[in-house]
Amino acid sequence: MRRRARAVTAPVDTTVVLGPLHFTSPIVAASGTFGHGDEVLRLADATKVGAITVKSLAAYPWDGNPAPRLHAAAGTGMLNSVGLQGVGVEAWRRDDLPTLRDHGVPVVASIWGRSVEEFAAAARQLAPSADALAAVELNVSCPNVEDSARMFAHSAAATSAVVRAVVASELGLPIFAKLSPNTFEVVDVARAAVDAGATGLTLVNTLLGLGIDAETRRPQLGNVTGGYSGPPIKPVALRVVYEVTRALPNIPVIGTGGVSNGLDAIEMLLAGASAVGVGTASFLEPRAVNRIHDEVIAWCSDHGVIRVADLVGMLEVNP
Repeated sequence: MRRRARAVTAPVDTTVVLGPLHFTSPIVAASGTFGHGDEVLRLADATKVGAITVKSLAAYPWDGNPAPRLHAAAGTGMLNSVGLQGVGVEAWRRDDLPTLRDHGVPVVASIWGRSVEEFAAAARQLAPSADALAAVELNVSCPNVEDSARMFAHSAAATSAVVRAVVASELGLPIFAKLSPNTFEVVDVARAAVDAGATGLTLVNTLLGLGIDAETRRPQLGNVTGGYSGPPIKPVALRVVYEVTRALPNIPVIGTGGVSNGLDAIEMLLAGASAVGVGTASFLEPRAVNRIHDEVIAWCSDHGVIRVADLVGMLEVNP
């Protein structure tokens, strides 16, 4: 029986490295779950947030899907069909980025498009503010008008095309492709994204789900189907992170999906994630990113771990 390590007395180093990026906390606010960032950070401690990924932006304003857009599901889960509503890159750069930047937290801009060219256009619009950004996330887990049968992230070729287009835009920022768990080809898609020039990956976006109100015999979301997130999807997210990081061991990954406490974050790091995204938990508790950061430190102290980064990919699997 292995002896439990003695608790350390030295401070825990919470710095994590994702390729060229160095975050002072492993906890990242996930896209679409932290408001515009500024208003939530006023309630939280910015020093305990590794980075903020903003709500996905297109090269144009977008109204999103019809209401209702959110619904509780399966106890602790959530269905959402916001439909990528947003003001567009230009308005966000003008109105939101300056106040968000004042908090001193690295900002990851998430962009989306209905075609490869729309992704490239959004990247070009970000270029004047590149110095204010840490990285760009490509939300390829969204509808694809060039192949209406599936989203970009369900196709290695389509994902590769998006990444190549954004690289060609010469934005000059690290690129993270946000992938979908709704395909058994996720490792192939991840490899295609990296081969096309992605710096790293965000794993994963929501599962596809449907909620029904039996009394009214109607769907619970205005768009009928939507994304399913929250604690119930954590095993799926852990599996994808594990499979992808084993196939691509040197590629930084932000592990996202079902993280609601420090132990969840530790598990995500052990599975292979370099940092951990917190999403749905922030809807219930705006300061969840801070609490989870503190719980990670407490766990490390209790288990003799001096550096959070030492946990990355350290899952012990029997041969």
